[in-house]
Amino acid sequence: MNEIRLLFGKPIIQDRGRLISAIKDLQSRHGCIVQALDADKIVSERHIRFAAKKALAAFSEARNIAKDAGMEIMRYASGERQIERALFMRISDRTERMALVLVGSGCSWPDASELSRIIELDGQGCSFCAKAVKEAFNITSEELGAVGEERIEDLVIERVALVDTYR
Repeated sequence: MNEIRLLFGKPIIQDRGRLISAIKDLQSRHGCIVQALDADKIVSERHIRFAAKKALAAFSEARNIAKDAGMEIMRYASGERQIERALFMRISDRTERMALVLVGSGCSWPDASELSRIIELDGQGCSFCAKAVKEAFNITSEELGAVGEERIEDLVIERVALVDTYR
């Protein structure tokens, strides 16, 4: 059974290319999946855990679109079938907060000192930006009028669930 660990905070390395290299190095040293996402677009831990489980299931059933499990997690988290359209979830040089998703089974988990070279935990957990989420997931005012602003998490998770139906 895969374990999913989530960390939220500020990226230590501001250059996206160097940050991605450090994440890939961490991943290869520990044998776990490590994916960095823009925390402003993660509505809840439920959102990212559901997306990660769907991505892992796609890999185990050979239904994956991406060749990389981390990218498949991003694809599901975005609610998009196409990788190119899922890239809005990635970190950029302007990312202020990131969500670091670690997934593994029987891997050696990175310790706090290794992680502190990549992310500065801020103790805020998952705290999304409603404007960014509405824009990223194309959530309309009509949808919000029908279900209420407090159901934005459900609207995002619905999009994640529907990824498999887009063929």
